[in-house]
Amino acid sequence: MSGYSFFQRASRAFNDYPHLPKLLVLFTVSGGGLATVCHTAFADAGQDDIINKKKIVVLGTGWAGTSFLKNLKDPSYSVQVVSPRNYFAFTPLLPSVTCGTVEARSIVEPIRNIVKKKNFDVDFKEAECFKIDTVNKKVHCKTTQPNHLGGGIEEFTVDYDYLVIAMGARANTFNTPGVVENAHFLKEVEDAQKIRRTVIDCFEKASLPSISEAERKRILHFVVVGGGPVGVEFAAELHDFVKEDLAKLYPALKEYVSITLLEAGDNILNMFDKRITAFAEEKFARDGIELKTGSMVVKVSDREISTKERSTGQTVTIPYGMCVWATGIGSRPVVMDFMKQIGQTNRRILATDEWLRVEGCKEIYALGDCATVNQRSVMEDISIIFSKADKNNSGTLRVEDFKEVIQDICERYPQVELYLKKKQLKNFNALLKNSEEVAEINIEKFKKLLAEVDSQMKNLPATAQVAAQQGSYLADCFNRLQICEANPEGPLRFRGTGRHRFHPFRYRHLGQFAPLGGEQTAAQLPGDWVSIGHSTQWLWYSVYASKLVSWRTRVLVVSDWIRRSTFGRDSSRI
Repeated sequence: MSGYSFFQRASRAFNDYPHLPKLLVLFTVSGGGLATVCHTAFADAGQDDIINKKKIVVLGTGWAGTSFLKNLKDPSYSVQVVSPRNYFAFTPLLPSVTCGTVEARSIVEPIRNIVKKKNFDVDFKEAECFKIDTVNKKVHCKTTQPNHLGGGIEEFTVDYDYLVIAMGARANTFNTPGVVENAHFLKEVEDAQKIRRTVIDCFEKASLPSISEAERKRILHFVVVGGGPVGVEFAAELHDFVKEDLAKLYPALKEYVSITLLEAGDNILNMFDKRITAFAEEKFARDGIELKTGSMVVKVSDREISTKERSTGQTVTIPYGMCVWATGIGSRPVVMDFMKQIGQTNRRILATDEWLRVEGCKEIYALGDCATVNQRSVMEDISIIFSKADKNNSGTLRVEDFKEVIQDICERYPQVELYLKKKQLKNFNALLKNSEEVAEINIEKFKKLLAEVDSQMKNLPATAQVAAQQGSYLADCFNRLQICEANPEGPLRFRGTGRHRFHPFRYRHLGQFAPLGGEQTAAQLPGDWVSIGHSTQWLWYSVYASKLVSWRTRVLVVSDWIRRSTFGRDSSRI
């Protein structure tokens, strides 16, 4: 029998008996016909398996996106990652990169190194998303590779069943004239490397014999705009770099160096405990870092910064050599276009519900700095909450009637728990009993009782800690999606029947650090515990080393710290 004849009979067999297992025994036949049948059968089976998988598209490889990828374990998904950078960067150490305390490559981990450890395929594309099409469930992307590679910018689309937006944010200039053209930002690894080169350029330029004293002072005047953690840490790093390393290499220039920190508010580090703020301001004063609070930047030119002083209302001009802008974050253009598309035009940042799902989009999630959780207010649902507890429709409730919904109320509306803590009440029952000495509560008294609860609602801070926890939470939801579809575990649906599939996201604050230079760090940990000094610096070392994404980066960063303490920081312009 010829190979062609066998191919015909095999094809008829598969068509006539579709239930027949697609398993063939290989024989040596002329023409390779049988091998072709086997290849086609198995290729079709593999293709069907891929088609049946739900497609998850992840936009971004920052803290939120990488945390999601690391914790996703269910192999029933097909994952596509799109990001303009093919690595994850440990951003809390970016200020250290600006001054050579830590090298840039030490804090990055290639994203392919992370996803290759998964037990399922994860496809990565180094590209930038420029449009999200919610109607057709497509993401429009364009390549970011240099044009000299040939072919120009290539555009392509990626289909999704679930979309995870974790694109981070950009620096917020508040539309201040001249900032984009003249200031340095500190959001990316490339920003830190650029700052490092500029610092060295300033010293090399100032050391030229043709430079006047006035010009030398201007060139070596470093201005930091923003008194938050990033601005404060960079100012401290820069001071240490100048004092411990550059002063020895450029001894004739050390008297000309000055550092100024501009803050529009009354204090720096206003999100920290007042004890930390006071210590930081005193330390900066001792170190010679000029701190100007109540100074709002209104214009930045290539040589001067104009500020409006709140105390006097006057505009002051400050000459500078390098300006670093560290004043907050804003939405990326693609996110802003997406917000217009889905009707969130009156918001500054993308809004999600407590399950990190974009409001108005059932299968799109947003994590990290590009979004914020829009917590539902109690007063908006007050009547529905009351009716859920009032099962016999009497119009009044006893304390005992709330027993079945108390836990759901506290979980669905976390501001209730914060309000109880503020009022020093043990639980929700205590709040009800504390209102009035009455046996029953009607709807009006219930509204009056909870009238101040919503004042405790707060937006989550835009930190790496929040983004990482959100990524881990969402991955866990996807891992248990089928289980929770059958057995919902979340709180009661006050607007509707049954329970929510998952418990809502709850941020757990693990503390925060503020390195202040001179091997001194301030820490504010849970339980209102504040620690400041050299011992806290060692705690900072250990925590940051443990939070690095891989053993490779841990070894590199620790070796950089040892190198810096032994040989000093590298001042070469690379």
